[in-house]
This record gives sequence, structure tokens and C-alpha cells, in this order.
Amino acid sequence: MVFPFPSLAWLDALVEILNSDERYGQVAKNWEGDICVAIDPDGSSKDQVETIAYYLDLWHGSCRDASFFESIPDDGPEATFTFQTTMGNILKIFSGELDPIQAMLTRRLKVVGNMAYLLRNIPTVLDFIRCCRLVPTEPPSPGKAA
Repeated sequence: MVFPFPSLAWLDALVEILNSDERYGQVAKNWEGDICVAIDPDGSSKDQVETIAYYLDLWHGSCRDASFFESIPDDGPEATFTFQTTMGNILKIFSGELDPIQAMLTRRLKVVGNMAYLLRNIPTVLDFIRCCRLVPTEPPSPGKAA
């Protein structure tokens, strides 16, 4: 089954992968921290008009909870880490066209949180992205050229 991105179904598929992937469980066994991935519209999706977000409670190699927000509520989750980027950039990261570490260093993927902790856990970050890439994804309908 292919899951539309962005959607709750896509997020549910990711959670299933995270919780069943032995490699991720081992690599992320010491990770403690929830994340919020905020995706800003940039014209690459005709349907997206405001920032959407995924929240994942990641703890010791598993995902304890996840939420999808079609718009970020004022009382949205405060996460240990917030990653913010555009729809175009997240799709490039998920396709392998844009390296997530390079995206962070060039601020195409903005990070709020303890950078020292994040940098000490680069293998966990990269394996999380690997799991995201395992979700069979139907990209959003293209919008105007960005």
C-alpha cells in the first residue's frame, strides 16, 4: 500500500516501521526525546496552504505516540526537538536528494533543541530518516513552480 504524504496514514505507517525495525531499535536505544517536524508550504503541493506538523514521542528505539496536525494549534506539542523545513525540502530529504545533515548545516532544515545532543546522536537521526524512506509514499500533488 502507498500512503499519501502528508497524512495520518503515512504517519501511522512510519510508527509501525519504527516500532518493528530492529536496526532502528538498536541504533536509537539511547535516544530520549520527542520531535516535532513542521512543514511549511512552498508551492510544491497544491493542497498545502499552511504549516502542517508531525509529532513523534521517540524513546529508547520506539515510538510511544504520534500525532498529525493539518495546522499547528496554539497549544500544539512542545517537543525536545523541532525540525522545520518546506514541503519541497522534506520531500528531497525523504527521496535521498538532500542529505539531512547538510540540510541542517545549510538551514534548509532548521532545528530547535539541544544541538550538542543531536550531534552526538547523528546515527539515530540518520536511521530515523532511513525509516521515513521505507514508508511507501505518494508525494503530494504538485503545485506551482517554487
